Amino acid sequence: MARKEGNIRKRNPIESRNKILRSAMVHFGRAGLDGARVVDIIKDAGLSHRMLYHYFDSKETLYLATLEYAYQSIRTSEMQLKLTHLEPVDAIERFVSFTFDYYIENPSFMGLLNQENLNGGEFVKQIPHIEELQRPLLLMIEDIFRRGRDTGAFQHTPNAMHFYFDIVGMCYFAIAHRYTLATVFDPVIAEESFLAERKKHIIDFTLGTLVAV
Repeated sequence: MARKEGNIRKRNPIESRNKILRSAMVHFGRAGLDGARVVDIIKDAGLSHRMLYHYFDSKETLYLATLEYAYQSIRTSEMQLKLTHLEPVDAIERFVSFTFDYYIENPSFMGLLNQENLNGGEFVKQIPHIEELQRPLLLMIEDIFRRGRDTGAFQHTPNAMHFYFDIVGMCYFAIAHRYTLATVFDPVIAEESFLAERKKHIIDFTLGTLVAV
């Protein structure tokens, strides 16, 4: 008997692979390569072991693919901001705001990178053309700086890579360490209201360094 057309479920191979990678990011970010369990990754992805090993032949291969997926995801999201169409000051404000919000909304991204740093960057070095993956980001920042200088909006523009590190550092630190900082400094730091205050401070501070003579 022929199957009814309505009962046939077509699996999207790209979405299935991405489900695995999104689940893997959470578990690798929490427990690292050694601590994360494939069975938990598959369970949360809602797929089978057979499906996982269709895409990845080992746990290490999955971990490497998860790292690449993490970098590609944030770089793609940054490019979708279309900052080259905004005025320089607005572009920087939008970029800082996005970076801050991305870290809040994607804690597994920060966790995964923390775990890889504990590995000494052993696996990220194996991602093909990883340096080229970052190039559009730096070119985008350089374009904003150039337009800012041309219009007189910016009086000082630093090296694009250092500038990005500055933004990442300011955004990351207060988010990643907010609960210990709340204990050491002020309980309000653990509250949601502090995040908005912190983001505004970073935006103001960043723009202040660019417009200062």
